[in-house]
Amino acid sequence: MAYEIPVTQARAELADLINRVVYGGERVVVTRHGKPLVALVSAADLERLDALDEPAGGQVISSVSRVRETGSVPPERQRFGIAAEHRRPGAP
Repeated sequence: MAYEIPVTQARAELADLINRVVYGGERVVVTRHGKPLVALVSAADLERLDALDEPAGGQVISSVSRVRETGSVPPERQRFGIAAEHRRPGAP
């Protein structure tokens, strides 16, 4: 859980907040009117977040075997919001 602090108070306590993040391992969320604006995290946490943004192996592979219009959607699919289905190659 992150420590939340209003932006006006964060301005006055910036040095202390930095120490809490770096040495205490805390995460600090700066808020305005109770809504999160920014977060202070350690450099190590930032590196981990950046690593999550990079695709595995630096490459994303995706494929679509076939896209076709299905006409009307059966009621049970409409009910659950299902718009696609997987079929083996060669299947009707």
